[in-house]
Amino acid sequence: MPLIRRVSGYTDIRAGGWVARLPEGWRPYALLMRLDRPIGSWLLFLPGLWAFAMAAPSWGRGLWLTILFGLGAVLMRGAGCVVNDLWDRDLDRQVERTAGRPLASGAVQPKQALAFLLGLLLVSLLILVQLPWSAILLGVLSLVPIALYPLAKRVTDWPQAVLGVVFSWAAPMGYASATGGLDAAAIALWAAGFFWILGYDTIYAHQDREDDALVGIRSTALRFGEKTRPFLAACYAVTLVLLLLAGWLAGLSWLYVPALLLPAALLARQVLTIDIGDPALCLRLFKANRDVGLAIALAFLIGRL
Repeated sequence: MPLIRRVSGYTDIRAGGWVARLPEGWRPYALLMRLDRPIGSWLLFLPGLWAFAMAAPSWGRGLWLTILFGLGAVLMRGAGCVVNDLWDRDLDRQVERTAGRPLASGAVQPKQALAFLLGLLLVSLLILVQLPWSAILLGVLSLVPIALYPLAKRVTDWPQAVLGVVFSWAAPMGYASATGGLDAAAIALWAAGFFWILGYDTIYAHQDREDDALVGIRSTALRFGEKTRPFLAACYAVTLVLLLLAGWLAGLSWLYVPALLLPAALLARQVLTIDIGDPALCLRLFKANRDVGLAIALAFLIGRL
């Protein structure tokens, strides 16, 4: 059976590169985890980095948490992809971009995927127990929205909102890891992450808009269609307001405000240049959010000067 079914049209699977140099038996699992596309791990990790940049009590503690959350983001993003693909394997075969995924193509069987998922969760647990109890509890609770996300695509036009909860979870979890608890600044940071993700995942969903409509998958991309630009502008504007609020509640210096101009400009560029009929451009704009997230982390660090 071929490793990855050949897809004649558009796909974002990257079966070449370093993945092709892995032992043959490992390659389907690397692709199942989306290790060929690390942007998802970055985006899961970045709200946690914001929390460390804003609230870590020392450089050493911040660096240690960055390492733990970086590893955890790769593992939990991989686990989330396995859960998503188990739910969606039949639908994925009908969508051009996803038809070559390992479960959809048959390169990995469901029982194999479940065993692999268990392994990812066990290793993630070893990382989780290094954190304070408040963060451990939040980490366990995160499994609920992770499991519900694939279902949300079938029952609501707002699965991106569920993903927003999942991918912003590192903000309160990271804050609790750094400080031992949550406060108003942590909640504002979490909300900022939510609206940022709601925006960028709407961009991402436009890659599959037509196929999703045919197979019954719902999304904010389908809901807003040609009105995506104003929706995106609103999401990003709320994100910036909430970031300003988080910085004020955290007692950051005035330097934080001008430092936010860089991520604001990067977000504005996405709003101005989006073309919902160009899936390759939508993917590039989606990936550009890694730089947005890093710029926000830098702004928090500058605000602590």
